[in-house]
Amino acid sequence: MREEEIEKLRGVVRDCVSKHLYSSAIFFADKVAALTNDPADVYMQAQALFLGRHYRRAFHLLNASKIVLRDLRFHYLAAKCLEELKEWEQCLSMLGDAKVDEDGNVYDTKDSNVMYLDKDGEDREINISSAICFLRGKAYEALENRAQARLWYKAAIKADPLCYEALECLIENHMLTCELETSLLSSLEFGSEDGWLSSFYSCLIKKYDKENVVEAKFREIEKEKCDSVHSSSSFSHSLKNNTDLLACKAEYYHQCGEYQKCFELTSVLLEKDPFHLKCTFVHLAAAMELGHSNELYLMACNLVEDYPQNKATNLDGTFAPAWIGYGNAFAAQEEGDQAMLGYRTAARLFPGCHLPTLYIGMEYMRTHSFKLAEQFFMQAKTICPSDPLVYNELGVVAYHMKEYNKAVWWFEKTLAHIPSSLSEMWEPTVVNLAHAYRKLKMYHEAISCYERALTLSNRSLSTYAGLAYTYHLQDNFSAAITYYHKALWLKPDDQFCTEMLSLALVDEGRHGIDPKIEFQ
Repeated sequence: MREEEIEKLRGVVRDCVSKHLYSSAIFFADKVAALTNDPADVYMQAQALFLGRHYRRAFHLLNASKIVLRDLRFHYLAAKCLEELKEWEQCLSMLGDAKVDEDGNVYDTKDSNVMYLDKDGEDREINISSAICFLRGKAYEALENRAQARLWYKAAIKADPLCYEALECLIENHMLTCELETSLLSSLEFGSEDGWLSSFYSCLIKKYDKENVVEAKFREIEKEKCDSVHSSSSFSHSLKNNTDLLACKAEYYHQCGEYQKCFELTSVLLEKDPFHLKCTFVHLAAAMELGHSNELYLMACNLVEDYPQNKATNLDGTFAPAWIGYGNAFAAQEEGDQAMLGYRTAARLFPGCHLPTLYIGMEYMRTHSFKLAEQFFMQAKTICPSDPLVYNELGVVAYHMKEYNKAVWWFEKTLAHIPSSLSEMWEPTVVNLAHAYRKLKMYHEAISCYERALTLSNRSLSTYAGLAYTYHLQDNFSAAITYYHKALWLKPDDQFCTEMLSLALVDEGRHGIDPKIEFQ
């Protein structure tokens, strides 16, 4: 058979693969490889077998080839076959010996004599070494060696910043702390044309910076445009409405407590792309915070139907929200041991996520083990030093331990770390700060904080009661009586306010009318 006829057959194989006609591709690739015995054609046959899910046959073909130990492509595809067969130890063995340090630098490799037969010479192919590092990471993660998996994922993204899957695993599986994520991104060597990618990656990592910093990152990416060869401006497109970018923005709104804004954005996104999983999870979280029970039920039914094998702890043990939700469900029922089991599992599986450690501290605080709670809150602060919720819990535990000066310090740090303007979400923190000031007899500061809290929410019993009690301690009985009444309007059977109102009325009668009050 002439060379041009063989080349035509190769084209048939490639066309069959592009049209997902894998049995046809396998048939013709087998004939081409038999006619030429060329390594590139053997590889094409193995690729067709792999795509047709004939993993053992593909592995046997690659392993029988004399070039398998010398061509990285053969190495890699053979290891991919073993990955699909779940034979992880053999997969690692096939990938060869190599070591990686804490910074993701690979060394002590014995692959110095291997070659990479690049048959197409594509302009922007992903570095084969990066793909191999990523596969090593997946194998180690499957073997539950998450420490090694983390290092190899770092090695993969450092070897080639275009290997997005490695970064996705590091972020989604919470393998790195906030600081380590930022450090890793700063160490990546992007090409001169990949500035947009660097900005996009910076929006994917944990976002606890100030609002203006995060918004600036989003604006920078939204400016990226692709101008068509056509001169008309209508052919100019940008990433402004990209679903991945908007899902990141929705995640940031949820983190800032802007649940309605988040829900509106995710609702629009899900109309455009109903099966965008990241957006779906943020949408569910916002719906839960807003109390949209009908939306939650409908989404839950759709998820069970569309993704029956995903996101439950028994089916997907690496899904952090499932473990945390498992713990929260038991914590809500005051089943402390079961809640701790969920949180501790999450803390072990996701060392870069501070929430399991934070919730463990909350459970200890619920049982009045304040010193233990403080230890876990400090651990959470080490993992994520920018989350204001951590500082709030440190303030609460200090308050319970009667360390009121320390409590004030932590609550003020909480307010300083809030990335956006104060919302109703942070009203309890402002009230807690007021309580701490009151305990220190700093009544003017306490009243100022209570009044600030009322601007965030005017239906808080604790705020009205605290404000009334502070005025009462200042012997401003009229003001105290006014706010006790407001508190009782919210909860008429509140025992503290009922008793204190009676005392305030007696005190006012005993001391006469407050001379500060001027009657018109």
